[in-house]
Amino acid sequence: MVVEDESIVARDIGNMLLGLGYEVVSIVSTAKESILTARTARPDIVLMDILLQGEKTGVEAAGHIYKQFNIPIVYLTSYADEITLQRAKMTEPFGYLLKPFEERELQTTIEIALYKFKIDSKLKSREQLFSTILRSIDDAVIATDQEGMTTFMNPLAETLSGWQQTQVLGKPASDIFDIRSEKTGEKHEIPVGKILAGKRMKYNSEVVLISKKGENIPIEHRVTPIKEDTGKIAGMVITFTDISRRKKAEEELFKSFEKQKRVMEGTVQAMAFTIEARDPYTAGHQIRVTKLACAIAEEMHFSKDKIDAVRLAGSLHDIGKIYVPAEILSKPGKISEVEQNIIRTHPQVGHDILKAIEFAWPVAKIVLQHHERMDGSGYPSGLKGKDILIEARILAVSDVVEAMCSHRPYRAALPIEVALDEISMNKGKLYDAKVVDACLKLFKDKAFKFD
Repeated sequence: MVVEDESIVARDIGNMLLGLGYEVVSIVSTAKESILTARTARPDIVLMDILLQGEKTGVEAAGHIYKQFNIPIVYLTSYADEITLQRAKMTEPFGYLLKPFEERELQTTIEIALYKFKIDSKLKSREQLFSTILRSIDDAVIATDQEGMTTFMNPLAETLSGWQQTQVLGKPASDIFDIRSEKTGEKHEIPVGKILAGKRMKYNSEVVLISKKGENIPIEHRVTPIKEDTGKIAGMVITFTDISRRKKAEEELFKSFEKQKRVMEGTVQAMAFTIEARDPYTAGHQIRVTKLACAIAEEMHFSKDKIDAVRLAGSLHDIGKIYVPAEILSKPGKISEVEQNIIRTHPQVGHDILKAIEFAWPVAKIVLQHHERMDGSGYPSGLKGKDILIEARILAVSDVVEAMCSHRPYRAALPIEVALDEISMNKGKLYDAKVVDACLKLFKDKAFKFD
């Protein structure tokens, strides 16, 4: 479409275009006509005179046509003042021809304009798709330039931070993305320089975002450099997610776990008291064995989880004695071989009672093995060395030391030195050497005592 208010010039341009093989859909002379025709005819390109007669100039018409109908504009003019030229530039023209011009100039300008428009359309389409993706994903996104200045925020980033994109464009991203330690409140600075230099950074991904309104929002975040095809770093992108719901769910789960743990511990204690009630001479035995076993586990630098396993197994290690008649447990005289064999069934009975319970640790197996010995002389299975669980090896030492130091119907309590001599002499043979060393250190260097 040609927009030219001088009829002779307009006709000459039209003929020139026809001669070059183009189709001229319309030749109009006013801005108003050009807008109406562009709406209906939808030409591939408009050749627009800058200075038109009438209420609107060619610049105003061109801006409307490009913005509303996405049709590229090439300006035609013989003269225009500086202000008009600046206004023309704001309409993003795809070419500029000074009158008079030759056919070759006209054809070159049109072809370049159409090619540029095609490329720009592809870029805009990609940008629009990219923008739509960023606005649709579940992560908040902030992008910066090479200086760390904000260039983009998606709606979720605006919602979480409390800032609008229009308020922060060109401002340092660190001013908007104010993150702190959840525990200490210490500000976490984003190492913008190092990230933009392409260095790999390690940082705590879970922090608290301080919004514009001063709200504390727990988030998980990541900062990544934006690399061009050439490898050059053009900026960085910050992605972050609100993990408030997850944190709340984890807190509720932890509370539930702690509650279940308390219930389980209460049940275990009730079972332990039931056993000890049948044998007044061993009252408190399981509690004292558990105390020493946990102290040994700590001395051996066990994790809290493993220490909990030792504590639970220690509290229940003699539960199988519920099968042993009370008169045998409290018999003051010498125990017969038959009675001894009955007593030796208690690890297996304890295992059979506990194996149906879904503990977080192998409690039933620990209870089953607490009378096994390193050389295979123990019972009920004659296990050796590392075939015995380490928790059971700890209970074995704790059980022997406590039993020797406590009063029994058939003998008085022995001095602690006698018990320590027993495990020292049989270190590596009956008892695990590292467990024995930890136990000796507790009594000799750290003044461990039974209550």
